[in-house]
Amino acid sequence: MARAKKTPAKVRQFPLIQQAKEAEHDMLSQHQGYVIPEYINQNLFHTLRDYQDEAMRNYHYTQTQINPSPQHVLFNMATGSGKTDLMAGLVLYLYQEHKYQNFLFTVNTNSVLMKTKDNLVNGNSEKYLFQEKIEIEGQRIYIRQVERFPRVRQDNTIYIKLSSVQKVSDDLFVLKENTMGLSDYENHPVVVLADEAHHYSASTKAEKEAENTWEFAINKILMARDDKEHKNLLLEFTATVDFEKEAIYNKYRDKVVYRYPLSKFMFDGYSKQVKRIETSASDEDKMLNVVLLSQYRKYRAYVEGVTGSFKPMIMFKSPQIAISLEATKVFNELIANLNVSDLVTFIKRQRLLDSNESSALELAYNYYLQNEVDLAKIVREIKQDFDPRNILNANDTSGNMLEKGQYEALNTLESPNNLYRVVFAVAKLTEGWDVLNLYDIVRIEKEAATNKNATIVEAQLIGRGARYYPFEIDGEKSYQRRYDNDSSNKQLFLETLHYHTMNEPQYLKQLVGSLKQMDLPTGQDKKNPPIEIKVKPSFKKTDTYKTGKIYYNEAEDVSDEWFDSIEKYGINHKSDISRSLNYGSREVSYKANVENIETKTIGIEIFDVRFIKKAIQRLEFYQFDNLKKYLPLLTSMKEFIYGEKWLNAGKMKLFLAVPKEYKTSDISADEILKVTIDLLKEYEVKFKSGYIKQRGTNKFIGYPIREYLTNYKKRVPEYDTANLLIQATQKVDAYEMDDEFYVYEKAIVNKLEYELIERIKAHVDELKQKYNKGVYLLRMDENMHRESAKSEKVKLHQYGSRINRAGETVDMHLQGFQPDFILFLEDSEFYFQIFIEPKGMSGDRFVSELWKQDLLLYMTDHQAEMEFEDDSKNVRISGLKFYTKGDGQKTMAQLAEITHVQVKSDFSPAQETLELSTGIVLSDE
Repeated sequence: MARAKKTPAKVRQFPLIQQAKEAEHDMLSQHQGYVIPEYINQNLFHTLRDYQDEAMRNYHYTQTQINPSPQHVLFNMATGSGKTDLMAGLVLYLYQEHKYQNFLFTVNTNSVLMKTKDNLVNGNSEKYLFQEKIEIEGQRIYIRQVERFPRVRQDNTIYIKLSSVQKVSDDLFVLKENTMGLSDYENHPVVVLADEAHHYSASTKAEKEAENTWEFAINKILMARDDKEHKNLLLEFTATVDFEKEAIYNKYRDKVVYRYPLSKFMFDGYSKQVKRIETSASDEDKMLNVVLLSQYRKYRAYVEGVTGSFKPMIMFKSPQIAISLEATKVFNELIANLNVSDLVTFIKRQRLLDSNESSALELAYNYYLQNEVDLAKIVREIKQDFDPRNILNANDTSGNMLEKGQYEALNTLESPNNLYRVVFAVAKLTEGWDVLNLYDIVRIEKEAATNKNATIVEAQLIGRGARYYPFEIDGEKSYQRRYDNDSSNKQLFLETLHYHTMNEPQYLKQLVGSLKQMDLPTGQDKKNPPIEIKVKPSFKKTDTYKTGKIYYNEAEDVSDEWFDSIEKYGINHKSDISRSLNYGSREVSYKANVENIETKTIGIEIFDVRFIKKAIQRLEFYQFDNLKKYLPLLTSMKEFIYGEKWLNAGKMKLFLAVPKEYKTSDISADEILKVTIDLLKEYEVKFKSGYIKQRGTNKFIGYPIREYLTNYKKRVPEYDTANLLIQATQKVDAYEMDDEFYVYEKAIVNKLEYELIERIKAHVDELKQKYNKGVYLLRMDENMHRESAKSEKVKLHQYGSRINRAGETVDMHLQGFQPDFILFLEDSEFYFQIFIEPKGMSGDRFVSELWKQDLLLYMTDHQAEMEFEDDSKNVRISGLKFYTKGDGQKTMAQLAEITHVQVKSDFSPAQETLELSTGIVLSDE
């Protein structure tokens, strides 16, 4: 039987978005493009992100370039994308540009009502979204919360009423004293901002009467000033609106002013990655597994240089309150009874079960077993961190979260003063819970449903839990992912939400389907079977393989006597300390350059040793007994603070980069102390990483290729729903490598690494003309000698001068690193070994890795400093600048320069294109 033809896909169009784009294009062609007014970002606590900026521009064009301008618009934006920040900006915009003073915020639950109050009217809240003082054109603007808009309005005042949608409807149709009737919406123009508008679509269902529903009420409000020039407005905001349903699409097609879907939000790096851990383990075993994983996250954050507070949260999701309460009791007993012997037995047993399919859990298990001598201390820390006082059961009798007294605790989980590590709950993550440091969600299986409705709720839960946590590295926060292009597993622990669920095929199929329906990219956190990467037999027959060597510089042992000053830890400490003032929590992309804010540098005259001492008192690391572990020659805290070889605090001067309009008197003592604490936190990381009892030398040792270039095994990561996101995150794949120049049969590499291989391939013929005995690209994979003594030998270590190519004195990084590739060239006269390291352009992350590039370039620039073994003759070793996407740093031009081979510069590997449109494609199948 012939298969029916597939119905052509429908493309959902949104005319208002298109009109806004056309208006912007027309304005730009006249050099009159709309720029968001300065007063908006100046008066918001967070700087608007690019997409929020675009949303506001779209709205502006609908109000100024379209006639008649729409009264009712919808912003469809992903959970966690900052819809409330955009609302706050729109309040300022509509007040200043369109003279609206009355704003009604409607929400669906009390939890969101409390959150919105903190965001918009409670100036004492940590979640307040405006600056403490709002000023526009020199005028102080006041925000007043009201229950009823005043008949006589004061100048320079914004009135905000917060209400549930139900109360707005009731007040409109049931006359009561002190409530907002229809006449209140007729007196002065009102802007209604409806949060999570997907709750308000009751009248789209044919079986429901329109009378007294929210939609009937809002139509009354919008028409209340229909005969007046200054009309009432409705701005709806939602993350989840189902445009696949014809009725919903027809209702909103002419109202959608901006779309920013969840997949784009994740693609742009504003969320955590999401992985599922699918296991057949019991609920009790899952509890202990997630505790071990969560605690390992905490340890890893410490090792990776995360400064400030890093407290990974766990949520246990249960189907019923009674089960949630029972699970809380079981968890507390599990922690209370935990001991070293049982923990070791548990880990060894779990490694034999399917939980070991999780790469995150496997790494955590390895850590605990490798530190078995410290397990008594680790168990004590687990008992302390997961003490019953740090466990919160967040359910009331109706199964809702945030409706009762736990609101404050649940909304401050990121605070260092909030000690909770675990939340037990029945309700889904309601719109009122904006927790950022949630890293693990565990599905309690007892009596849990597995139908489609249940998996949709779970998918929504995962989406809300994926909000990015802006942890600090060296005192700097990033509001986007740092490690998308990092080949290590840092992202797995610091930027990934794990959803622990059951391993049941039908349930998983429905869950993955629900995740796809939500446009939520996720992957399964498990190990694919390892692929064996073999050296080609043809390469093994060559003289290069049989007699060739690869060279790395030797590291020499040093004693504690060597650590006699701060500079021995690689710290470029100066008496004049230059820092930037953290003037508010302005959110700046980690990829962005420092922009927009004009600054000047001022000397802080009141800075003296008192600030150093105060900062030391607040940092546990600087307690003398602890400090002595890393600074073995230190005799006293006085020596550390005043000694010329250490802080020399008596001579320290502080200079701060501040906004141009700042005066010295504007900078408080608390701000100076914060700067000092951040400086010492950075030094703490350097003291820890610098206490390495080996130092790089200029002596290079040759290691036989036949012994060090070996077969190895590597896994390709598992992906399933990550259709859009993975293209941006350097998806790793396996490639067959037929070309002779690549010495392995396969390459398991990310897209950037494969691009580099293709670049080299394009130049092989030219290189062979000069280097006629051999042109080979060697992949030096970290899996090759994992847990072998050889792994330390095939690493480069910084040596020589601390002055880089730009003439700057830089910190010395004392750990070794292994560049990913060696280009091995040989002619009749000498070996030429060129180290190449691909590196994704990742803002702060890229900058923090530049010491590796400095080392590679130092070798190239200082050939005469290199010393070799007696039998090593005619060897040249160089390094290239990092290879970045599209050869952004002209690395191939440098290769041509140092090899004296003219290589083509017009090569452009095929790039996959990624189209992100405002429409969505639907299939009738």
